[in-house]
This record gives sequence, structure tokens and C-alpha cells, in this order.
Amino acid sequence: MENVLLLLSAVGSFLKAHATVVLIVLGVINLIAFVMYGLDKRYARHKEWRIPEANLLMAAALYGALGAFLAMQLFRHKTKHMKFTITVPLLLILQIAFALVVMMV
Repeated sequence: MENVLLLLSAVGSFLKAHATVVLIVLGVINLIAFVMYGLDKRYARHKEWRIPEANLLMAAALYGALGAFLAMQLFRHKTKHMKFTITVPLLLILQIAFALVVMMV
């Protein structure tokens, strides 16, 4: 347990020291996820090639859950798929919780 706290402390120190870069990277990741969901909705409407669901979920899992969640709500995309309506909000909660834990340590 002590090793986990040391690791979280080190991660927290790094993130605090590079907060601007971290926020920019997170912003870009979330923008990419948002655009992916928007494009997939557009492709669905035009019956074109689609972005695989695994790729959409991976974008959310790689700290793009906020962008994915906002896109789901704005574009009303994947909101009837249990896989997305459960996974994306859960990922968002976990990502926020991890950020809070790292900031507190």
C-alpha cells in the first residue's frame, strides 16, 4: 500500500509541475473523442463506413470520456446502446476520481 501511495504522490507531483501541458493533452484527447463520435454519427446518417465501436470506447478509455460523453449527449449518438450508456459515464467517473486522488496525494 505504501508503494501505491508513493507512486500516486510521484504522479501527482509530475502532473502538478506540468499542469499546463497535462491540460492541453487532455483537451486534445477529449477533442479527438468528441470529433470521433460526431463523425460516426454523421457516417451513420449517410450510411457510410463507420468507426468501430471498439475505437470509440478506446478513445473514451484513454482519458477522452468527457469528450465522448458530451458528444453522445449533443449528437444523440450511441445513447440507446447499453455498452456506451454504462461504460462512458463510468469511465468519466473513474477518470475524475483518479484525478481527485492524484491531486490530494
